[in-house]
Amino acid sequence: MIEKYKTLFPVKSSLISLYIALTIPLPFISSEQLKITSLFLFIFGLLFVISITSDYVETCEKKISYKVSFISRAFGKKNWEIFWEEIKSIKSSPTSQGSKVFYFVDEKGKSLLLPQRIENFDIFLDKVYTKTSINTEEICYVSPLWTYKLLTIISIIMIFGEIISFLY
Repeated sequence: MIEKYKTLFPVKSSLISLYIALTIPLPFISSEQLKITSLFLFIFGLLFVISITSDYVETCEKKISYKVSFISRAFGKKNWEIFWEEIKSIKSSPTSQGSKVFYFVDEKGKSLLLPQRIENFDIFLDKVYTKTSINTEEICYVSPLWTYKLLTIISIIMIFGEIISFLY
């Protein structure tokens, strides 16, 4: 059975709402000659952000697959897959913000970034443990979920502020 793990909604909504908050004023404040162009670019950018936040993970009895959108591939991000029996370890690496990212390491030493911003992350980690017998207890989200929720709330407040200032 194939199980699909999409990008976390708080992650996706924070990036989309931030994009809207930062760019929605542009079509309204641009000169008459640029209004249509700026509106077109706003819509294009919104579709771009939605696309690049639509990555997902699939697991089945044999492997893990990481799938990215066409636009993400065009910018260099790659799909990958690894068979369960190829995973020999999981290594961690610190980030500049003080958290950790994790990598699947195969028998050849190749590292693949373990997705840490997906829905049902605990179920995914349980499956990794069941299929590989590698301890996953220390693996957690790369950033606390409240940070994404806070960014979404701040972005929505910015959008409302922009709408109110435009109307009055």
